[in-house]
Parts: sequence; structure tokens; C-alpha cells
Amino acid sequence: MFLKLKIAPKLRFLSLLISKFEEKIMLDQIFTDLYNELKFGYLKKKHPFRYFCLASANQNKINQRTVVLRKITESNELIIYTDARSQKIKEYAENKLASALFYHPKKLLQIQVQGKIQIITSGKEYQEHWQKIQGNSQNDFITQLPPGTPIKNSDEVSYKVEGHHFCLLKLKMNYVEYLQLKRPNHIRASFTLNEEKEWEGQFLNP
Repeated sequence: MFLKLKIAPKLRFLSLLISKFEEKIMLDQIFTDLYNELKFGYLKKKHPFRYFCLASANQNKINQRTVVLRKITESNELIIYTDARSQKIKEYAENKLASALFYHPKKLLQIQVQGKIQIITSGKEYQEHWQKIQGNSQNDFITQLPPGTPIKNSDEVSYKVEGHHFCLLKLKMNYVEYLQLKRPNHIRASFTLNEEKEWEGQFLNP
């Protein structure tokens, strides 16, 4: 009886260690899967994550818009293109906090990303991205009027002969939330970037 009492706490401790180890393995796999899905968003043109919802805060108002995922860097940054005169640039200049929402309808997978926006309008990296935009795609950044300007009809859009208003945005991720809808139980987890630039995972109640 005495032997069982001495062994029992050790077995419980060992069981706890195994459980924590298994949890970490599962969380690491989930993060790898979600990161790969984000990469497929720009590597595969028909992937559902290619287009996502990007939110900004303007005083007491939240604004959302659909944007295109151009790239995800090894430094955990989502790359987005926009017009430097757009409303979101003004909003991010005042409040860098941003939220992005991705959804995969076939996999019933939702990924929410939070972080801070960096606005880039010059430099080597900026020029490299601008040079990737060819042909009619450049029209998105050379309109005479800023985006959102009222016009009588869609045929009135005119374009500049010289110059452009291309702007590069980087969403630096510091928080990611994963939600997989499935039976019998949904799977939800969060990942936070710590001071050592490492992701710490935690399962959440769906």
C-alpha cells in the first residue's frame, strides 16, 4: 500500500508530461497546417485564401475590405498591394492595428490574423513589387482620381500617363486564431508571437 502511494504521484506527473507533450505536437502541427494554407493563398490562384477580408479601425468605426494576398514572408508578414490615396492608408497611418480573416469553404477552416500594418512607399523591396505588376493590372494604381471619389458612371474613370500611386502594405502577424469546423468536436486554437519571436499555442473552447 505504501509503495502504491509513492508510485501514484510519479505516474500522475509522468502522465501529465506525456499529455503536455502530445498537446504541443498537435499545436505545432496545426500551426504548420495553417501557415501552409496561407502560403497556398498566393501560390495557388484558385485557393480560397487568395482573397481575404482586411479590417482597420478609424476612431469609433471599423472598416473592412476584400484584398489580395500577394505573399507571406518568412518573417510572418502578409504582403498586400493598394493605392496610396485609399482611405485605409489614412486609417493605418493613425492606427496600425489590423485584422485579417480567411475562410476555406470546402475545408470549413477559418483563420483570423491580427497584427500591425507597415506602410511602404519607397525602397528596393517596394520597387521589386511594383515591377511585378504588368499590363492592365497597373491601372489600379494610376487613376486620375483617388479611390472612393464620387463619379457619374463607371465609364468616367481616367488614367495618368505618367506616375503611379502604388503602395505596399505589410501586415506583421503577432496573433493567429485557427478554427476547424468538424464533428464530433470543432477544433479551435490560438497562437501568440512572444518576445523571443516564437509562437506559443493554446487550445480554445470552440
